[in-house]
Amino acid sequence: MATNRLSWGMIDLGTTITQGQNSEAARAASDELNERFSEAGIVSEVIAHSAGKKQKFVRITCKPSQWRGLAKHLKHKVGVNHCAMITGTHYPDGDSSRGWEVAYHLHRWPIKDVEAHTMTVHEGEKLKGKDVPMEFEVFISLEAGDSPSVPSIQDIWEGADWNEKETWDLVGIDFTGHVNMHRVLNPHDSPVGFHPLQRQHKIRYHDFNEMYDDPQGFGRKPVDEGRVK
Repeated sequence: MATNRLSWGMIDLGTTITQGQNSEAARAASDELNERFSEAGIVSEVIAHSAGKKQKFVRITCKPSQWRGLAKHLKHKVGVNHCAMITGTHYPDGDSSRGWEVAYHLHRWPIKDVEAHTMTVHEGEKLKGKDVPMEFEVFISLEAGDSPSVPSIQDIWEGADWNEKETWDLVGIDFTGHVNMHRVLNPHDSPVGFHPLQRQHKIRYHDFNEMYDDPQGFGRKPVDEGRVK
């Protein structure tokens, strides 16, 4: 139902979906992905959040070479339409097959062709199938080395544009095929190869204990105070 309320393409679910809707939608999505991709080694499972309403979501693991094909399937066949966040992690002491990891946080929302200056209201308890909102996480392990990379999905979800830039800027994981990659948080004239969240950068805690202000007055100190990280 579209109303004449002044807004910029807003979406309102109106009511929260039920636990039953959430569980059924997560299981259906996971089963479909396993049926479609299991022979390729892509694994999907249903996970429940440990806090809040303990809503369930779908967690997927795949290889870098499989990512673009999986991403296109998620968008066009599963209805995933938003890339909310991308995080990268450096494991310098990990095994050779997992020196780095990229995690994609994706959402499916019942949003289709929203017009400006309208507000679409969905009755949450009436949503079914692929219209039920769902959260997806995709984990991709990258081999250890100095040049971690994964194919860009900038052209699949617009939200990936900033997130890929941010992850490259902070962690140094390259997103091959990304158009107009540049720094977005560090200064543009930062040294080539400087990515502050790579774990080979050593920071000594001493002289920086103001990082651990203790406003509650408990006298607590970090267990690794004074150590090299």
